Amino acid sequence: MPAPVPERKPGPAAARQTKRRAFQASFFALFLLAPALDLLRFDLTEAQLWFLGQRWSLGIDAFLHGQATAAEAAMSIMLRGFLPAIVAVAVFIGVAWRYGRLYCGWLCPHFSAVELLNDLLHRACGRFSVWERSATPRAGRKPQARWWPLFALSCVTMGFLWAVTLLTYLLPPAVIWSNLVHDTLTPNQFRFIAIASTVFTLEFAFARHLFCRFGCAAGLFQSLAWMANPKAMVVAFARERARDCKTCDVPRGSACDAVCPMRLHPRNIKRMMFSCVQCGQCLEACEDNQAQPLLEWNVGVDAVRETLRQRKAELKAQAEAAGAD
Repeated sequence: MPAPVPERKPGPAAARQTKRRAFQASFFALFLLAPALDLLRFDLTEAQLWFLGQRWSLGIDAFLHGQATAAEAAMSIMLRGFLPAIVAVAVFIGVAWRYGRLYCGWLCPHFSAVELLNDLLHRACGRFSVWERSATPRAGRKPQARWWPLFALSCVTMGFLWAVTLLTYLLPPAVIWSNLVHDTLTPNQFRFIAIASTVFTLEFAFARHLFCRFGCAAGLFQSLAWMANPKAMVVAFARERARDCKTCDVPRGSACDAVCPMRLHPRNIKRMMFSCVQCGQCLEACEDNQAQPLLEWNVGVDAVRETLRQRKAELKAQAEAAGAD
């Protein structure tokens, strides 16, 4: 009787995914609850910004009521308005400069919804987008039509939830939810929720990847900052062991290609990974399918070396193609 095959323990990449899911769930809850807890919202009825449970004032009212001079009002606007915004943008871009679209892959509530809907659609038809021509097989999973209603319902639910939540960032959340429960929405509130729900539902169903790759300003600026830094974190590929990719336990292609939620090819050069969200799922797939993973995250000097290796390989391929012509 053959000896039982020992169960493979989860590696660092799998543990990283568990941590990432926890960050995503926490930030998704924060996104939904922030207006109700007055953590962040702008009340249009009062023209008042709420931040961390406090009214955030620029000091303009004090100046209008003669309680502050013009110089004091200008200083207050600078310290309480422009300075926090500049610091927040600098930190955001600074993280992207070093680590790429880390916010997208680890925190963004929209991307969390994208991953959920990807999984449901794949269970229904074997594809991660309705626009993909061919299925992306996964070991142990066969498409089942019974998942289609759940996918459609999830798109509608997410679209409605997004519309209502965004409205609570602009109007008192208690009022919006009370009006919803008691069916007393004002005409403007009803129109906003109806139109926004329709737009978001269609986006989640048909264009969620396109939005993340080309329509999200936050993602675009993160990608631009990341591309400008040769020392930024990249997925490095052990090209000298490229043949080992053929041993991946997937029906077609490689495991890392099959799991990428942005439909990228992780072994590609950096400029072809412009919209990579640093989710690390390709690293986990490689770890699961290879005794010694071929993919790893590199940052700093190691990232520069990887970029140089990529350029050298690209130039070599171009030279070979030119020679063949």
